[in-house]
This record gives sequence, C-alpha cells and structure tokens, in this order.
Amino acid sequence: MKNKLLFTKLTCLFLLFNVILMAQEVDDATIRQRINNYKEDLRGPFQIIKWFCDDGSIIGAREDCPEPGGVQHALRKPEVRQLDRTNHIFFGQILTGMSRNSFWDADNNHSQAKQYSLEQYLRAIDDGWILRKAQFYRGAFQIEDEKEWGQEFLMWLVRQDVSLEQDFFLMRQMVKDIPHENDNDLAQRIRAISKYIAEEYPSFEDIRVKIHGQPSAADFRVVTRFEKENLSKLDSNLQSKITELKTNLEIFYQPVDLSALRKGFKYLNEKYSIRQSLENYVDNFENVENGTSRVMATAELLYEIRQEINSVTWQKGRLALMDISLALEGVFFKEIQSWNPQTAAGMLDKICYSGMAATGTGFIENWEWNELVTDLSTPNVEEVPLSYLNNSLGRARNMVEWGTNMPHAIYQDVVELYEGFEPKVLGFYDDRIRGSVLLSLGNTVGQFGDFVAKESNFSNQLMDVSNAGNARGLNPGYAMGELVVVSGSPESVEVENSKIYIFNRPPADLKPLAGIATVTEGNMVSHVQLLARNLAIPNAVISGDNLDDLKRYAGQKVFYAVSNRGTVLMKLAVDMTDIEKELFSKKERNTERITVPIDKIDFSQKNVVNMADINSTASGVICGPKAANLGQLKQLFPENVVEGLVIPFGVFRAHLNQNVTVHDFSYWTMLDDIFAEAKRMEDAGKSADEVEDFQLCELDNMRYAISQIKLMPKLVRELKVGFKDVFGNKIGRVPVFLRSDTNMEDLEDFTGAGLNLTKFNVVDEAKIIEGIKEVWASPYKERSFKWRQRYLNNPENVFPSILIIPSVDVDNSGVLITKGITTGSDIDLTIAFSRGAGGAVDGQAAESYLLKGTGEDLLLSPAREALHRRLPVTGGSMFEAATYEEPILNKFNLYDLKIMARDVQKKMKDSPGVTSDGPWDIELGFKDDKIWLFQIRPFVENKRATSSVYLESISPKVEEGKMVSLK
Repeated sequence: MKNKLLFTKLTCLFLLFNVILMAQEVDDATIRQRINNYKEDLRGPFQIIKWFCDDGSIIGAREDCPEPGGVQHALRKPEVRQLDRTNHIFFGQILTGMSRNSFWDADNNHSQAKQYSLEQYLRAIDDGWILRKAQFYRGAFQIEDEKEWGQEFLMWLVRQDVSLEQDFFLMRQMVKDIPHENDNDLAQRIRAISKYIAEEYPSFEDIRVKIHGQPSAADFRVVTRFEKENLSKLDSNLQSKITELKTNLEIFYQPVDLSALRKGFKYLNEKYSIRQSLENYVDNFENVENGTSRVMATAELLYEIRQEINSVTWQKGRLALMDISLALEGVFFKEIQSWNPQTAAGMLDKICYSGMAATGTGFIENWEWNELVTDLSTPNVEEVPLSYLNNSLGRARNMVEWGTNMPHAIYQDVVELYEGFEPKVLGFYDDRIRGSVLLSLGNTVGQFGDFVAKESNFSNQLMDVSNAGNARGLNPGYAMGELVVVSGSPESVEVENSKIYIFNRPPADLKPLAGIATVTEGNMVSHVQLLARNLAIPNAVISGDNLDDLKRYAGQKVFYAVSNRGTVLMKLAVDMTDIEKELFSKKERNTERITVPIDKIDFSQKNVVNMADINSTASGVICGPKAANLGQLKQLFPENVVEGLVIPFGVFRAHLNQNVTVHDFSYWTMLDDIFAEAKRMEDAGKSADEVEDFQLCELDNMRYAISQIKLMPKLVRELKVGFKDVFGNKIGRVPVFLRSDTNMEDLEDFTGAGLNLTKFNVVDEAKIIEGIKEVWASPYKERSFKWRQRYLNNPENVFPSILIIPSVDVDNSGVLITKGITTGSDIDLTIAFSRGAGGAVDGQAAESYLLKGTGEDLLLSPAREALHRRLPVTGGSMFEAATYEEPILNKFNLYDLKIMARDVQKKMKDSPGVTSDGPWDIELGFKDDKIWLFQIRPFVENKRATSSVYLESISPKVEEGKMVSLK
C-alpha cells in the first residue's frame, strides 16, 4: 500500500512537472530550430488529417461524424499548439472552424489576426516557409472552406461600426490577406517572387530593386531578357519561379478591366451616393484618355469610399466596398506610373492626390489629412514665394513619414515577437509600404524635394544614395566614426560612443554615441532627443529606403553632419575636406566639460521635507531641481500641481556614511575608493577603456550594495507621517511616483534628461522602501554614468534626492517647450503628447505640434504608438491599445497649453532662486481636460552647434523674397 501511495505521488509529481514544462515560455533558439525542422518535414507544422465535427468531436479522416456536417483539415502538432498558450504565437493557422473572437484577438491588440498576415508574407517570400514541403500535404486545408470562413468572418468584422472607424487600416489589411470570394493581390505576389529569386540568384538583385522601387510594364521585358541570358544557369525551381513571375507581370499590366467592380454594386442600395459615384467612375473610365485624370478620379473615389463606408448598413455592402477599394488601389498603382510631372504645380498635384489616396487606404487618418491638405493644394497662380514651396515640401515629407509609420505602429508588436526567431519578418513593413500608394508618393516627394533643393541652394548628401532629399535634420552637430545600421529592434543593440548609428526607431534608453539617424522620429522632445540636442549629437530623420541603401556602408568610417537649418551630410571619412578634418583636431584640443557645483550642497538637512515648503532656491542645496522647481510651481499654480514629499541629499549622504554590511568601511568610502583607483589607473597610463571597464564593474557592485542598505528607522517614520499628513492616507494606500532628482540635472549646459530612475505608480509599503534604494542606486548604472563621464569633469560628485508625488492616471501626457524648436523662435511653442501616463519623454511616436506665435497650430506628427500606459490604483502599470482615428489633444487643450505657457514664463522668471529666463521644458498631462504639472526645467540647447561656422556653411543660402514659377 505504501509503495502504491509512493507510486501515485510520483505519478502526480511527474504530471505536475509536465504541466509546468508545458506552461513555460519557449525561447527563440528553440522556435528557430523548430521552424527549420518544419521546413524539412513533409507535414510541416501539422500532425495528421482529422474530421472536425459540428458537435465538437475530432475523429479520424476515414471515420464519419455522428451527424451530417463537419470539416476536414490538418491538426497542428502538439508543440505548435503549445506555442499558442505559452508564447501567444500561432503557426500554421487554419481558419476553418476557428472562433471569430479568438482570431480577431481584441484583448491582445489583435495579435493572432496580425500573425496570420505575417505568416502569409513569410510563406510568399520564403518558398512556403514552415510549409516548404507541406505545401504538398494533401488535405491539410481546403481553400473552399477557408474562403467560406473568410467571407463569414470579414462580414462579421466590417459590421462593427466602432472598430471600422478605429481600426480601418487593419481591417482593410485583413480583407486583403484573408481568403474570401474576391481576394486577389498580384502586386504582393510579384514582389514576393522577385525577392525569392534575388535571394537564390543574386544576379537578379538589380531587377528586384527595380520591381520593388520603380515598377512598370517594362518589367516583363526586363525579366524575359534576364531569363534568356541566364537560362543555362538556372535550376528547375528558379525557372519555374521566373515563369510564374512573368505570368503575374503580364496579367498585372494588362489594360484595366473594371467590369469586376460591378459585381459588388448589387450589394449597394441605389440610395447611397457612393453607388452612383462608383457607376460614374466605371462608365467614364474608358472614355478618359488622360492618365492623370484617371489617377485623380481613382484617388477621389478611394477617399469617398472611406468616408461613406459606415453609412452603408448591410455587411455585404461594406465588404464589397472594401474589395472595391483594394481593386481601385491596384488601378491607382498602375495608372500613376504614367503621370510624370515636370513642373512644381504638377508635382504638388500628384503629391496631393497621392495623399488623398493614402487617406482612402488608411495610411493617413482623416483628421490628419485635414491638417495637411491646405498646405499641399496647388494655388491658382503663376508663381509663389520659395518659402511656400519649402513649407509644402515639409508637409509632404510629414505625410510620407506618417503614412509609412502606420504599418510599423499596427504590426510592430508581432514583428518584434517574430524577429528573434525569424529575421526575414523585418521585410514585412517594406512589403506593406511598397505595395501601396505610398510608393509613388514617396518617389514624388523625393522628386519635389530635389526641385526645391535646387531652387533653395539646398542639398543633402547621404553617401551616393537616391532620394537624399527625403532626409531632414533634427539636431545640429557633426561627428566622425564607424557607421552602424540597425534594421530591427534597437533595444538589444549595445551602442558605443565612437560610432554613428542608423535606427529604424530611436531606442528609449540611449547610451552615448557619436551620431544618430532614425526612420521614425519618435518625437522632438523625448529625453533621447533632448540629450542629443543638448550635447550637439547630430540627429536626423531619413526614409526607410535611405536606411536600406546605407546598409552597404555599414562598418566603414564616415563623417556625418547636420546643420542648424536641417541640411544632412554623410560621406566616407576618406573623402573629408581639410576643413572637416580640422574640426576634429580642434575638438581634441578644446574638449569642453562641465563641472557639477557641489559647494552649496547642505547635507545637514536630514529630514523628509514637504514639497510645498520649498522653492527653486533649494535646487542643488537640499535637493535636485525636480523637487525644488515643482515646489515652486506648487506655490505659483496650487490647483495644477500635486502634493509632494522630498528625501533630501542629506538623507542619502547619512545612509552612505553607514558601514557596508559585514564590512568595516562605509558606503561612502567604497565610492571614494572607486574613483581614487580610477585616477591612479589613469596616472599609470591605463587606457580609457580599461579605466571605464573597471569603474563600471565596481559601480555595479556599489549599486548592489546600496540595494541592500537598511533604511534608518527615522526615515521610515517620517515617510509614514508624511504620507498621512500630506497625501491624506497611510503609506501603502496611496500610489506614488519615486523620481530620482540629482544635483547634476538641469545645469546651464547639461540637461541630464531621463538618465536616472523613476519608479512608476508604487503602492505597497515594502515596494516603496525598495524603490527608494533603487532610485538612490540608479545614478551608478552604466547608461547614466557613461553620459556623466563623457560630459562632466567630476562625475563622481552626483548626489540623488528623491521626489515622491501621488500618481495621476492622466488621459494623456507630454512635454511643452516654450520655444519653437524647429523655428528657433521664442514666441512659438513646441509640444509633444502621448496617450496615458509618462508620455513623449521616453521616445514614443508622439502627437507633436508647433504652436506659432501668430496663432497657427501646426501638426508636426500624429501619435503612432501602439500601446499607452495607464496607472491603476492597485499600483504598477497596465498597457492599453491605442487607435489613431482622433487627435490626442483637442482645440481647447491646445488653447489651455498656450495660456499655461504664458503664465509659466511670466511667473517663473520673477520667482526666488530661478536663474533662467527660459525657455522652459515642462512635463505635464491632462486628466478630464484639466492640466497637471509634473516637472519644469530650463530648456538647454548646445550653443556651439547652432553657431558653428562649419555647420552654417552647409546650410542653404535662401534668397529672401525669391519667387518660383509653378508652371
């Protein structure tokens, strides 16, 4: 009996162990190996063919369901189904019989549906991908059943009014990707096949580039000639692929036949105006000889479909309109290739109608288009000021950036999920963009940019890449170093301060580097951008094509400069002029570093302080500028600032005077010894890298030691009293932010923005205690130390205080700069806001405006961030999915920000302890349309960069009042 019980226990433990194993997330290396196995498996990710009966039972392929009905298809392997649960990764999805809600996956930002699109792309460009051999596994799925399910699902999807408004782009992509009655995307297949051929036979690469970048009917002749010249070298597989490519090209470039569109008319009641517009378009298409007019009419119809689709109440009518929209996009894609304007007016017209088509296809939101259309419309005059064309070019570039950022925003979560085990997924963004109206839009904006550059004596240079006119400088400066090009996620890249980096998007926590350029700007006032601006690190926005073109220069030493007017220059270092070489010899001789003032610090203040009792005179004395200036704002704007507690420098210093656990020396002695030894190493001739490696290693030990420090009972008592008296409740019942606030922030020549730790929305008392120690330790992290080490003379003299403020679960938050960053004007304002808490400062693609002193509110960029942070009262963060159909800030918010900026500028300059006249960098948020102020600091720019003689020499010399002919 005892043995039986033991056996039972062992069996239970074994089963429990298996359950635990099944619940563990599978790592990328394992998934990568499985993918390789599936490619070689005749059944791929599938296990066996089964009957899936209507009563829910699953039976053998040769059996009969208990009652009529059911469908037959493959059952996925257990390990594939396991990935669904452990990693939320869905391979080999078979649509038939799937739950609609599960597939749409709204609770996970539609992850499963988006992964379906990713897998279709990977199959197209990688010879079936995990179905490489399973493509021939008979009965794995039935296309008729898949289409039937797709038709029913898409009708279910489009009848959801709110989702159709909020998720128009994604819904339209689903209609494009999911098999149903009218699915057909030859353009996507053409790109996929050409990509596959080029990867297998590199001599085809130039043709692939042509097909992907400048497609035309001539591609059929080019491919035919290539086939003839290389036939003897091509294996049977490549011959088959080229034959398929030629067939698709021939079909794609046949004269447009719109008769298929009429099939969808029967689902549209004649009462709808869109029905009449569609009939007029089809009836008149063949009679319009001018290709330009066809493009215009197609763009207008694409736009009208998006505006009217919600007014159609029948789901079949809505789905028909989606299918018609996709067909019209194909018409637009072909017809626009014959529109080759040679005048400024013609280019503006083409850009404007391409933008209208981009809005109709979902790449641009309706409200965004309304912000752009006036600046992109061609005035009915013979000539315009050059400044008008420069403004139009800026807005056209904005539109391209916003449009190309849409696929990134929608699919970024699933692309990054797949990137670790399948790098080919990074081409997905490119595929979505090049197969859309954005391809011609980007090319035309580049052409228009060249025209305006010539008239403005303005010329970017990015090595020898095409469309350098699409680049736009953000922060002035110059650098020389090795070029590093990063296509994927930037978060795992270990940057070096001697190198120049090209990123798809800027990383949230950037370590020192020599220069940076990104495809997605992030936003102009994030911590990363402010550090770059402050420290004269050249920073620019480039196009996705520019990034791809620059890959061939990766690893080479380059010179990179951005002028204060936005000119971008990059060349090989061997091609530098004598003047450019001299910049770096001077730099070595005149390295300017900043000294952190420590003479006025008062370590005698060892009590927790009520933030409302201090003002800016306390900055650098008993606490850092965050607390001191927020205390000042509390006195000036009591209704707009939360209460706060401050743990001064003196409390930190007192804790470091204690002995390290089980040692007979203090934390302070430990810290002093680190820098003393580093100085001895320098004097002994050790290299800078050796010294830095030693310091980072020892500081890591220092951080660990501080994390184990025991808080003095007096501090804990004062915190408990402070929570009760100031916040109105016991510690552990008020969610708070713990913000690091050091003496090395917001100096006259160094901002230090975002270098140290903020603990978000902490509630639990124990977590608050641990959080205080983490914040104290954060200045000794590698990233923070490296920035200080590079730019400060005395980086060892950093002292953290801590600002504790209650959490406000704001609807949106961001940054207000009381200066026009792009204009340099002190009467303009620059703002950047994101949804939820902690917005804009962490590099999100925020909604940004230039609020001009003349009264004009100019949208610089819409938000394109997939998730935003909310702060539940239980503590921590939760992330919600964002949609983009409406702006974050309404017109009343913008007005309130102008009033707040005016009042801050007026009141701060006369406040005690304030030594700056501005401009100001203000962090704030809206909750139910009320402004809450969270931080204020002087806005620091690098004056050496903006006044550099060399940078001025590469800026355009624009003739004042110059007029340019449009015709």
